[in-house]
Amino acid sequence: MNYEVITNTEENNNKEVRKKALITGANKGIGFATAKQLLQNGYYVFIGSRNPDNGKAAVDQLKSEGFENVEAILLDVTDTASVEAARKEIGSKTTVLDVLINNAGINGGFPQAALEASADAFQQVMDTNLYGVVRVTQAFIDLLSKSEQPRIVNVSSSGCSLTLHCDPSWKYYTHKAALYPASKAAMNMYTINLAYELRDTPFRVNAVCPGFVATDFNGHRGTGTVQEGGIRIAKYAMIGENGPTGKFISEEYNPETGETPW
Repeated sequence: MNYEVITNTEENNNKEVRKKALITGANKGIGFATAKQLLQNGYYVFIGSRNPDNGKAAVDQLKSEGFENVEAILLDVTDTASVEAARKEIGSKTTVLDVLINNAGINGGFPQAALEASADAFQQVMDTNLYGVVRVTQAFIDLLSKSEQPRIVNVSSSGCSLTLHCDPSWKYYTHKAALYPASKAAMNMYTINLAYELRDTPFRVNAVCPGFVATDFNGHRGTGTVQEGGIRIAKYAMIGENGPTGKFISEEYNPETGETPW
């Protein structure tokens, strides 16, 4: 599990060679923590945010902490026009994107009973957590393909594992919800197919769980910190050529190898 990571050395920290990453939904929480990790490792980071004020506030915060190689990008993953505009804007700034982290997500609200959650509620969650990943990935695949070591991380959750949810001995077995886990399980299947299609290329594509960390997303009920989650996500955004691809990773569930049952 100790994979080689790709960083930018100090002598390569000029704008022309600095590796560039786009993180969706990065104005707060795990996305923000991940951005900080990449910045600390010499990456240039585009902060995707569907609210321009929130994106600017996130960048201002990072710059106040001494990080300069960061900027906000208006990006609503549920809006095709917004995704296309973000692609055009980033494409005007760089010809290469090295990392895409599909982090933006919604939980769909609670409760999420299978016999009560409406089809419209499923559609809304899927629109962000699955279709949003598809929109952004397809829009930026051309820039990613120009990188020598392109990486795609789809932020997932061990709570969407079909295998674990069928195991009564799993500690979260009774934590059932109809909407969010279904959307992330579908995203995991997209990840498998994406990794397969890119199998003979330098791409590394993985679904990575940051762990059960305390954020607004879960009402701060998580047992871990956003910093821990950011480290886990950033690690798989920076893995070297011998790193895994097409895997479902949760280092919280499996501290030894990270591999998690689908």
